[in-house]
Amino acid sequence: MSLAPYGPVVPTPGALGVFRPLPADAVRFAPDGLLGGWQARNIAATLPHCVDRLGTYGNLDNLRRVTGDSDAGFRGFWFADTDVHKTLEAAFWSGSAPAFIETAAALLEKAQDPDGYLNSYYQDAANRPKQWGELHFSHEMYTAGHLIQAAVAAARSAPGDAVAQQVVSVARRFADLLVQRYEQSNEVDGHPEIETALAELYRVTGHRPYLDLAARFLGNRGHGVLGEGRFGSAYYQDHEPLRAVSEVTGHVVRQLYLLAGAVDVAVETGDTALLAVAERLWDSAIDSRTYLTGGQGSRHRDEAYGDAYELPPDRAYAETCAAIASFQLGWRLLLATGNVAYADEMERVLHNAIAASTAVDGTAFFYSTPLQRRTGHDGGGENAPGHRLDWYDCACCPPNLARLMASLHTYAATGDDDGLQLHLYGTGTFTTGVHTVEVRTTYPWDEQINVTVTSDSANPWALSLRVPAWCADVRLTINGTPAPGRSQVHDGYLRLHRIWHAGDQVVLTLAMPARLVAAHPRVDAVRGAAALVRGPLVYCLEHADTTGSLFEDLELDPAAPISVAYHSSGLSPVTLRVRVRVRPLGNVALYRDLGSTAAGAATATVTAIPYFLWANREPGPMRVWIPLVPHFVPQED
Repeated sequence: MSLAPYGPVVPTPGALGVFRPLPADAVRFAPDGLLGGWQARNIAATLPHCVDRLGTYGNLDNLRRVTGDSDAGFRGFWFADTDVHKTLEAAFWSGSAPAFIETAAALLEKAQDPDGYLNSYYQDAANRPKQWGELHFSHEMYTAGHLIQAAVAAARSAPGDAVAQQVVSVARRFADLLVQRYEQSNEVDGHPEIETALAELYRVTGHRPYLDLAARFLGNRGHGVLGEGRFGSAYYQDHEPLRAVSEVTGHVVRQLYLLAGAVDVAVETGDTALLAVAERLWDSAIDSRTYLTGGQGSRHRDEAYGDAYELPPDRAYAETCAAIASFQLGWRLLLATGNVAYADEMERVLHNAIAASTAVDGTAFFYSTPLQRRTGHDGGGENAPGHRLDWYDCACCPPNLARLMASLHTYAATGDDDGLQLHLYGTGTFTTGVHTVEVRTTYPWDEQINVTVTSDSANPWALSLRVPAWCADVRLTINGTPAPGRSQVHDGYLRLHRIWHAGDQVVLTLAMPARLVAAHPRVDAVRGAAALVRGPLVYCLEHADTTGSLFEDLELDPAAPISVAYHSSGLSPVTLRVRVRVRPLGNVALYRDLGSTAAGAATATVTAIPYFLWANREPGPMRVWIPLVPHFVPQED
């Protein structure tokens, strides 16, 4: 068994790939930086909150029912065990909550059937006859997948620890049961996830049947074995064989988890055609079905992608788990291909859709992340609340956030003896074991990234710094001397190859002026509107900053300057100030003759805050896309 201290995704030596992930202890974010601050908040607030809710919402008692240690009725969804598994994974990655780890490990081992089966809902006496009998619905393999991923975290974060090995043993027994039952079957689970989990378990253990079963599940999908269900076979990605599919469809999280498994299998088996399929479907999502914030999924009804360019801001589903899945898939594709576009998208979705999901105190969350809340919106229900909730009946998102944030540092950089590549910028220390640098930055609030080399080298090596596609003005100094910037960028990275000495300093400046962004003309829902963006951050207008005017009456003059304001205190270190026109519509009819106007329009200056910080004051309206003054038409590229 391989027990190297790595993160969630570690291709084996010799697998397809351009970049190699660093060991988990090779990157340490400082808590005074944005990314490190998120991780610190996760340990101090989010993870303990998740552990507490597993008790109050019955997830742990569901397992205790199986062991005979509780007579409470089953509570929650039939896949409620996954919240335990994801929280356990987060605890291992963060190296915290030892009491919960010990309790959960013992409980899972005690609840497991002799043959390896473990799912508290289907271990209930009334439900046992239905085991494996309703795969379109049951999430049995999906639940097993999250158990396996908790075991991967255990193996990699606590090698040699007895409790960690206890979790690994539980997961392997379940995985062995799956191999025994399905290695010759044409069945699949209605919710993909087991594929990527089995591939990673293979990477931890070297046991080939796990990888082979993952590949088999990928091949089985697309032949209609799950039936039509409520939403049709495309909802399950079971309408067409994976290798033949031309565009993403159906339930977004399922689609993205399926593609993550496809990339894992492709790189381990050398299947370049399968990897190309994942890239093609990624492009399908990014090119016409992804919100400006990086969120994906426009339909609440089936938590699904809509048609191409169907991206309504106020009805956006944009589930938090889908944003997390996009980030995780982007990382796999980045490792496999070296294409900077995947890192750029990881940054966008992390700093906007993912970041917006969590309140500043770390204990309340959005399930969906829309880009607009209308004045008077009824936000009382949990499907589209007007404010973050501390938990959900279907609480997939909070523990998913906890496990991502606990492992966030493992997604920031790659490298080996020949070089170090920085993909996500945050204050901290990065090392390949041979080369070490310290990064100091307040990015994305500030434009500068300061990199200090802290180790000497006898031979030249390459320090590679990602230059985001949004940045047109790149400036660079090495030890205080200006050096070529944009002209030295190749394939999205500024590669600095030289003999480095301890104390060498690199200052990378990524100019980030505030700018207006227009959507593709086919995005009908925001035609004639623009959004405010600075660097990787999308900004929004929120009710607390526009008192006295309804959002629906504001119009933006694109010719008006946008000013950047810096703050030493308050909700956001950086806000934007922009001039708008306020139209006094009064009693204007619902429909009117084209050309008629309301007289007396006034102007005002309003403040825009980073989208990810909205709803941290009192509940109320918000919007990312601001209507433009009539008769202004954005220029098309």
